[in-house]
Amino acid sequence: MLPIDAAAHSSRWRHRHPLEKALLGLGLTVTAVCLPPWPGAPLVAAATLALLLGPAGVAGRQLWRAFRIPLGFCVTGALPLLVQVGGPHGPLSLAPGGPEQAGQLLLRTSAASLGVLLFAFTTPVSDVFPRLVRAGVPAAVVDVALVMYRISFLLLDTLSRVRQAQAARLGHTSRAAAWRSVAGLGAIAFVRAFDRAGRLQAGLAGRGYDGTLRVLLPPATVSRRFVGATAALLTGLVVLTLVLERLVP
Repeated sequence: MLPIDAAAHSSRWRHRHPLEKALLGLGLTVTAVCLPPWPGAPLVAAATLALLLGPAGVAGRQLWRAFRIPLGFCVTGALPLLVQVGGPHGPLSLAPGGPEQAGQLLLRTSAASLGVLLFAFTTPVSDVFPRLVRAGVPAAVVDVALVMYRISFLLLDTLSRVRQAQAARLGHTSRAAAWRSVAGLGAIAFVRAFDRAGRLQAGLAGRGYDGTLRVLLPPATVSRRFVGATAALLTGLVVLTLVLERLVP
């Protein structure tokens, strides 16, 4: 199991209804994208961090390990705005207003990523997929996604064990050996994936699979107090951003 999935299963908000956490996490994400990047994005990021490290109970180290990957994509996406190709200053020069645009994009995307992580750190995927059927998603699509989600952990565990075995047999001592190990790892993963899929199909057929996977969901009801607090938080962020935007040029 990935660390973010383990954190979601042990989260303080684990037993809350996924709709509540979706309204909060995705609401913060949309707010970060739609509000002015300054001071909207820093305010949204601060509120999201306070919720993650406070009521949600996410460890700071776990949050940083998960956040640094989307942060890298945010930085990579902002860097091209710093330069322009061609023009009177040469084939490659600093773009007019490039640092400002890059900073705004970085602020928005970083704050929006934290909103998505809020939902991911508090809501296991196994709680979301079965409820999508009630939202109108075809049951066959949900079943395939749920099976692929569960089998991916088995394949990741297989890859980890094979890599450890290759390293113990000096499979990474040179570049040529490393390439051979990578090729062997890909071949083993391909074969194991088909083997797992075949065994899964046989197991489902033996249990009378009729086209629908029935999953026992933990009981959860939507809390009006939580939804009201979410609406108040989002409204407060919007009002505070608009007020500070007028006061601080």
